Amino acid sequence: MASTDTFPQAPATPNATLDAGSISARLDRLPPTRSVWKLVVLLSLGFFFELYDLLYSGYVAPGLVKSGILSATTHGLFGTTGVASFIAALFAGLFIGTIACGFLADRFGRRAIFTWSLLWYTAANVVMAFQDTAAGLNFWRFVVGLGLGVEMVTIGTYISELVPKQIRGRAFACEQAVGFAAVPVVAFLAYLLVPRAPLGLDGWRWVVLIGAHGAIFVWWIRRALPESPRWLAQQGRLDEADRVMRVLEAKVEAEYGRPLPPPAPAQPVHARGSFRDMWVPPYRNRTIMMTIFNVFQTVGFYGFANWVPTLLIKQGITITTSLAYSSVIALAAPIGPLIGLLIADRFERKSVIVAMAGAAVVCGLLFSQTTVAALLIVLGIGLTLANNIMSYSFHAYQAELFPTAIRARAVGFVYSWSRFSAIFTSFAIAAVLKGFGTAGVFVFIAGAMAVVMAVIGLMGPRTRGIALEAISK
Repeated sequence: MASTDTFPQAPATPNATLDAGSISARLDRLPPTRSVWKLVVLLSLGFFFELYDLLYSGYVAPGLVKSGILSATTHGLFGTTGVASFIAALFAGLFIGTIACGFLADRFGRRAIFTWSLLWYTAANVVMAFQDTAAGLNFWRFVVGLGLGVEMVTIGTYISELVPKQIRGRAFACEQAVGFAAVPVVAFLAYLLVPRAPLGLDGWRWVVLIGAHGAIFVWWIRRALPESPRWLAQQGRLDEADRVMRVLEAKVEAEYGRPLPPPAPAQPVHARGSFRDMWVPPYRNRTIMMTIFNVFQTVGFYGFANWVPTLLIKQGITITTSLAYSSVIALAAPIGPLIGLLIADRFERKSVIVAMAGAAVVCGLLFSQTTVAALLIVLGIGLTLANNIMSYSFHAYQAELFPTAIRARAVGFVYSWSRFSAIFTSFAIAAVLKGFGTAGVFVFIAGAMAVVMAVIGLMGPRTRGIALEAISK
């Protein structure tokens, strides 16, 4: 399954030493020209369709309830015929995909797994769109989650390894900006389609199918993506890594208009790793920290993102109007990462995470106390901005904390706990909403965000502007 790019070879350049450390040093010295950003944008397009699939749950939920397939709530906490079970099925698949399959990208390569996991969840979505029972919906949503889980781990790892250290933060901000553009797209499609049945097919099915067909386009994007040279070098495939680097260096130098700066002294690179390497210093504390973080950040992020239309309905808004308001709020989704393009590499990632978690608490509690349309929209936008700025920051952060040898495996492990948490969060949000209303939901979210601020603020190392190999020491 492993694959490398098929780019033409660049002219050979003399290399006194060819090892994994020198490959990384050559990559980190590259100026951020058009060719470097092109790679980021191509991967970000994959993330767009991934987020489309991940976040349409909340927007199609009113349509699933309207069609009679699911109910808004259930009599039991873990009922399988409600919206919560549909959301939980996705996150169950995501949990298994990230924790059990994260190693695939470390074994077979970033490029191959990026491609095949995308095709997996695209096919599963097509099948799911034609289900008429709660059991069928939940099963195929689970299968979709398996592919999405692998894809989420792979894209973050891929980007962190393809870009020079001075733009890592901005690269993740770009990825998130392009990706979160899917939120207003899916929100407006839901607004237009979910209340209707074009050509006799339920509107929610059209929303699912549009995303599935769009993802097929990304299959062709892969042809312009090289394999990660850091991964190739770490696998001992130094000639292939050198070939990828010489092609990229030639393109960057032509765009730069002058000779490239010399590489910094090479940092030692870890040999191939294993699961137990995550549990030795300094990675043990980082693994524990990011596991706790991922469990609790999910409550804040998906507790709002997956429940926006339903929360608005509970505030007395009609289904159609709630979808309209949700669409307006969704416009803010890509703006947070766009702000990140300006600030991402100016501030420590951990500081941004803590600040945005605090902002989410304030906006959420105020949201729960108003029924005024304008305030609901403004506070919803504020909450969305805070969550999405935090999102690009922590995706960059957790990919920086582990060495190349175990990066995909480690990120998959810690990130999987956010998916595990989300399984139960969906049921917990439904129960809290039923028993305590919108205010209870946001008090629940505030408690989770307090844990996020404490664990990152107290345990998180600094990473801004530091080479991946140096952070790994």
